[in-house]
Amino acid sequence: EQHHIISNASCTTNSVGPMAKILMDNFGIDSGFMTTIHAYTTEQQLQDQIALTRKGKPDLRRMRAAALNIVPASTGAAKAIGEVIPELKGKLDGMAMRVPVPDGSVTDLVSVLSREASADEVNEAFRSAAGSDDWKGILQYTEDPIVSSDIVGNSYSCIIDGLSTMAHGNQVKVIGWYDNEWGYSCRLVDLIDRLL
Repeated sequence: EQHHIISNASCTTNSVGPMAKILMDNFGIDSGFMTTIHAYTTEQQLQDQIALTRKGKPDLRRMRAAALNIVPASTGAAKAIGEVIPELKGKLDGMAMRVPVPDGSVTDLVSVLSREASADEVNEAFRSAAGSDDWKGILQYTEDPIVSSDIVGNSYSCIIDGLSTMAHGNQVKVIGWYDNEWGYSCRLVDLIDRLL
């Protein structure tokens, strides 16, 4: 028998994936950096105390109280994107900033595109994708002035914040909100449905 390993990646990967794919398909991506501004997680400490990495080494940043600090951390999301979108392998890197909110996160993707694009062109690409069957239930587009608490309970993996899109020549910044708990849980259910 052959074993099959299936991964649903992470909530952040599920957020940045649609962003990167739509930019890649519409404009090309030469390189990019992503930052997830992420709600604190169970692997963080509630009080300043000893914390070890998964490899058993002290993690001096994750030792700090999650509800009181902005904590820089690593993320595997950028690397994972290269696994699911081969054209982007090695072109993206990223990090996380764990912030003192219990739920509601946002991905900030800054990309150097293969051609120049305006913020309006970028927004139109996302608006169009959000209305297509390909991204149904995954990608949402809004120009409402939302904040993190507005997306708690939202089942989409990525809610593009059209008001925050920026462009300068071939460099763009796109913001995608996500409920790191409920939105990701919905993708797990989608994966199980697909397997059954």
